[in-house]
Amino acid sequence: MDIVEIAPPGFDVEIALAYATAANITGLPIYRNPRCWLHCTAAQHLQRAIALAAPLGLRLRIFDALRPTEAQWKLWDADPNPDFLADPRRGSPHSRGVAVDLTLVDDAGHELDMGTPFDDFTPLAHHANTDVGIQAQRNRLLLLGVMTAAGWDFYRNEWWHYQLFDARRFPLIADADLPQGMM
Repeated sequence: MDIVEIAPPGFDVEIALAYATAANITGLPIYRNPRCWLHCTAAQHLQRAIALAAPLGLRLRIFDALRPTEAQWKLWDADPNPDFLADPRRGSPHSRGVAVDLTLVDDAGHELDMGTPFDDFTPLAHHANTDVGIQAQRNRLLLLGVMTAAGWDFYRNEWWHYQLFDARRFPLIADADLPQGMM
């Protein structure tokens, strides 16, 4: 399997996996052994995004990357809303290792204002929502520019979500398929 662990020093990113804590829609940690994994193709695109953000004095903070199919079921069971979560019967780009949830942080490590927190499953989280402040709109567009210039596609309902184009061509990945299980 072509899976790469995303971690410093190989990747100059901050890892803050939201589903390793209880601060998520389930109210419980989903990952018992949190690791940040991506398919090697996605990892190459992530390196490009890192390189594009760096001259701007910015880094990427990753909230989620590869999400084993078992984790997708836990999220779906907590909130089966197809506007914000992929139905696990069809499979999520996260469960294929080709999606990443992230934000931008400044050189002091502060997240840029995006108008909503990660996993805000409301219309305010949509990329083009103009009901958030002007600075948040600018920051969302900056993140969108960095990520799309690095070859990522975006999901219109979540400012934080990026995935490879044609994500369904990659196979689903269960926890048992990983070099080290997360669940």
